[in-house]
Amino acid sequence: MATTPPVIQTKVAAEPAKLAVMPLLIVVMLSVVIAVSAVGGCIYFLLRSGKLPIQTAAIPAMQSAAPVKTHTVALEPLLVNLADSSGVAYLRVALTLEVANFVGAKDEKSSEAKGIDKDANAAVRDTVLTVLGRQVSDALLAPDGKDHLKKELKVALVEHNSEIKVVDIFFTEFLVQR
Repeated sequence: MATTPPVIQTKVAAEPAKLAVMPLLIVVMLSVVIAVSAVGGCIYFLLRSGKLPIQTAAIPAMQSAAPVKTHTVALEPLLVNLADSSGVAYLRVALTLEVANFVGAKDEKSSEAKGIDKDANAAVRDTVLTVLGRQVSDALLAPDGKDHLKKELKVALVEHNSEIKVVDIFFTEFLVQR
């Protein structure tokens, strides 16, 4: 009987290749940080440049028990040199102020009842001219330039002329010349 040589089976075990887990984890984490930073930087840039407006929810104002009576005061047109670097830009503007009536006055036809007199009119014009003289034509011509100007004027009028309660400001003329 012939014997066959014994077959020796050699078992070649294919070991799975070990992945380097730590370097892979570091690369993934670094990629996430870079991506989040890039997206955050883009959003920040868009918000600061005004190209991505944020609309905040308007909180409805509580109605007071007695509505405040108001009247309008039209100021003569103002001509102001703007603070542009070229030095040749100017603004021609006419304003109408909505002013709350003076509460303590008995005679509504008197100038004190209306909340503004000649001295106060001069003080209001001075305050408006001061605020307008600091403006730049590019800021005024921006889409929300007039709104920002109205807010600045209201703050300045409250600060410098506390006896006059300005409710709103209306531009009846607005011309920027460069």
